[in-house]
This record gives sequence, C-alpha cells and structure tokens, in this order.
Amino acid sequence: MSPKSPSTAPASLPSDVRAELDADIAALQTGARAWSLLSLPQRATLLRRIRSAVAAVADDWVDIASTSKSLAPGHPLRGEEWLSGPYAALVALDAYADTLTALAAGRSPLSKVRTSAAPGGRTAVHTSPLTPTDALLLSGYTTEVWLTPGVSPAHAKRRAGLGQLTPTASGGVGLVLGAGNVTSIPFLDVLYELLASNRVALLKVNPTQDALVPVFARALAPLIEPGFLRIVRGGGDVGAYLTRHESISHVHITGSEATFRAIVPGLTAPITAELGGVSPIIVVPGEWSAADLRFQAEHVVTMRLHNGGHNCIAGQVVLLSSDWPQREAFLTEVRAAYDRAPARPVWYPGGDGKLAAAREDYPDAAWCGDGTRALVQTTPAEATAIETTEYFSPVLGVVALPGTGQQFVDAAVAHANERLVGTLGANVIVDPGTQRELGAGFERAIADLHYGTVAVNAWTAFGFLTPTATWGAYPGGTVDDAPSGIGIVHNALLLADVERTVVRGPFRPFPRSLGRGRFSALPKPPWFVTSRTGTAVSEGFTRFRITGDWAAMSATLLKAFRA
Repeated sequence: MSPKSPSTAPASLPSDVRAELDADIAALQTGARAWSLLSLPQRATLLRRIRSAVAAVADDWVDIASTSKSLAPGHPLRGEEWLSGPYAALVALDAYADTLTALAAGRSPLSKVRTSAAPGGRTAVHTSPLTPTDALLLSGYTTEVWLTPGVSPAHAKRRAGLGQLTPTASGGVGLVLGAGNVTSIPFLDVLYELLASNRVALLKVNPTQDALVPVFARALAPLIEPGFLRIVRGGGDVGAYLTRHESISHVHITGSEATFRAIVPGLTAPITAELGGVSPIIVVPGEWSAADLRFQAEHVVTMRLHNGGHNCIAGQVVLLSSDWPQREAFLTEVRAAYDRAPARPVWYPGGDGKLAAAREDYPDAAWCGDGTRALVQTTPAEATAIETTEYFSPVLGVVALPGTGQQFVDAAVAHANERLVGTLGANVIVDPGTQRELGAGFERAIADLHYGTVAVNAWTAFGFLTPTATWGAYPGGTVDDAPSGIGIVHNALLLADVERTVVRGPFRPFPRSLGRGRFSALPKPPWFVTSRTGTAVSEGFTRFRITGDWAAMSATLLKAFRA
C-alpha cells in the first residue's frame, strides 16, 4: 500500500516528483521488513560487501569531491578528500562489522575494551586505538567516550549494541538530510540510522553533493538493491515534503541551525541533528620552544582552514592568556601559518557573504594569505559577533583573557561555555609540563567543558574521523533549543548513555615527542594544511585500509616523514 502524502506538502512540488518520492518510501517500508529478518552475521556480511564497493569507487569519490570544491589535480589539499571521504567510510564499516560480529557471538562490543574512571562519577570507555594498526597509523592519538555520571562499566557493557540487541524490531523509515560540506557525512549518517535504530533510510543529498550521487549509488548498492536505502536529489521543497511525510518515522539532519528551525514547525516525527556552532581553541600558557610555537600555530590554522573553513567543527575563537609572556610570539606564528597555508577557493555557497559579514563586523581585521582569510584580534567586550556567528568560512578570532595556570583554564572554560554559541566541540592545547602541574584540576576542567567532543592537543575532527568515538552536541538539546543539535552519530560500538568524546593527542610531533610527554611517531599529521606530503600520505592510508599491503604502507610512512 502506498504511503499517504501529508496535507502540508509544498504546493510547488510537481505531482510526478511527489509520486516518485512516495514510491521510494513505499519500497523502503518493504525493505524495513526485510531488514528485520536479517541475522547479525548476515548484516556483518552486508557491511563487508559495502566495504568492497567503497574500495572500488574510492578514486572517483576523491576526484569528484575535489573537483566540486575547485581543487585541481595536484593541489596539495586534495588529501583532505581522501581522509574525510572513503577513508572515513572504510574505517566505519570495519568497526560496525566488528560490533555485529561480537554481538552475533554473544559478546558485548565492550568485552575487549578497556574502561576507567573519569571525573564526576563517570565511566570512560577507551574507544581507540583498538588495534595495532590504528596505534601505528595514528600514533599518539586516543579517544575515550565518557558516559553520563553514574553509569557503571557493567551497565555500559550490557547496554552496548543499541538496535542490534533487538534486531527483529523494525525502526521504520528514517529520513537523512545530508550535509553539503564533508562527503562522508551522509554515508555515515545512513549507517547509523540502520545500525543504531534498525531504520532503513531515505537519503536526500545536499545539492552541493549532487555530482557524488552516482558514487554513493555504487558504494551503497548493497543497501539499495534489497530496499534498505534510496537516494534522492532536490532542494528545500523536496526536503519540506519529506520531513512532513506521515510514513517517515524519524528525521536526521546535518546542517545549519537556520535549516533546522525551518524544518521543526509542523514536524511530527522525532528528529536528531548536528548543527555546528562556534568552537573554541583554548591555549593554556606555558613555556614553549620556538618549534612548539610554530607547530601549534599550524595546528590552530588547520582547525580553521581545513576544507576551506567550511566545517561545522572548525576552530573559530582562540582563547589565550593576556598574561602569557609568549602570547605575541605565538600570534606571530599563527599569522605566518595563516599566510603560508595553500591558497584555495571559498567554495561553499554563501561563503563569500559570510566573509563580507566578518569584514563588516570587524573592519580592522587582518586579511591574510590570498585575501580571503580574516584574522580578528579583539577584546571580550567586542567579541560578540565572532563568538555568536558561525562564519563557516576562513574567519579566525583571538580573544585574550587574564590569568595563568588553573585560574586561566577555569576562566577560559567558563567563557567558552557561557559566551560561545554551540556545544559541538572544544579544543585545548597545553604543554605536558603545564598539564602535570595542573594535575587533577585540568581533568576537572575538561569535565566542566559542556561540549560533545573535547580534544586535548588534538583537533576535535579526529573524533569525527574515529568511528568508535561519538559525534554530536553535548546532551540537553531540544527542538526548542538546539544550538548544536540533538543526539549523536558514528558510535560504532553502539554505546548507550553517552555524554561526550574526549580526544587526546601529542603536544609535540616526532622526533621531539621522544621522552617529552605523549609519544607520537608522526612528524606532522597528514591532515595539517601545512603538510607537504599530506595528499600522498592520506591516499596511502586509505589504500592501506583497502588492501592491507604493508610494503606500500612502508613507502607511505616514509612520505609522512617528509611532511
């Protein structure tokens, strides 16, 4: 029986388009029943088929994504599309397959995963690295998922699995409104609908990714063929029709708060969302070498300029101490790194308008690089625009707060929580010596940051890239107040009762990491916008995930040392 069309359907949507969408939803309703009949081993096998399909389209995926963002062949930043496209898809598929395999064997996905205590009566689940390969490729980087206070490790193990604990219970048909900026987001959101909630999915791609629809269709063919997925194109009228369709049981959107606000009125299905925000970069004062200043300046600039600044998780406001003797030296390095990062277009629709707004908000801003990168140094009293507007373009703010040591850390945490819009992610940079001096006070401050992902000496995007981490706003968002969204995605261990992910990385790269804090074998991470070999290394990492060829991986690691 065909699903009924809601009476609130946009009058502008042609009847033939409505009929096609209705037919897609009808096919998915049949597919939902078929999905509920698959055993856990069959589902794991299906994920491995998708993995093979992703491997087959990886080159096309990267080439089309790069071209759509005006990155010509040979551009030094095309490596971003390897890591944030097929690489992210492959590692997620592997992690979900491992979870299904554990559940099929009667084991909890956490049966071999370490847990520990975190501040405030929380349990920390150490979600990566879980394999020697991850420990090598991403040397020095770890993730923990902190559960809500009071949840014990035993309770977490019993609850891990979410929808796959009751695989025959269908979640119906979910609507995924895909993001337009990062190409793996719609792919990963579809997987989460299917595995966390047993919902088959109708994916409406963002128009910026229309060119990738044939790639998605090939990569996800194992889901499309049995009726577990349909992919459609369209603008806001199509989205409005689908969100109000009575046969849609759930809506998930990755996008702007403005789009979320346009969807919510009249919505009857439950909704989850990832909506971005203004992300802080808290720089804790310490005694840094000249090499430390340069490396961490490039780190900050990467947080802002990756993907041209068109990231919901881009670092936007640097909070640093006005009493730090090295403040000016650090800002000099930030300005230099901002200038020398490779030029690229402002490609996302509306990006030029966002830059114009920044120019109007801060007429004294410095314009760096190719003239499309704003560096705004301002006071807390004049920081309202930079702290409440997600510019979604190359606009980086610097706000100085008084104090040093724990006093500064606590002030910066309070400032981020109270003044910056959004709760998606926060970054903290601190040298190992200062972190040791702060001791338990530093961990307490991390717990006090009300963000869905907190990264220490890393960028929160590492949490996005890690499939066993979780991704989403800090808990508490509602349809009436959701500055960064509601709910989480990724979460390949299918954990319940999630509060946040904590990412930890090395303050210094190899070889300076030897005996000086957290060790890392990476001389410079390939995702740094200043990495000279970032594209070759990112492609090499992805091809290794496909083939497992250690000989080729050895050559890639040698390239990493020339970054």
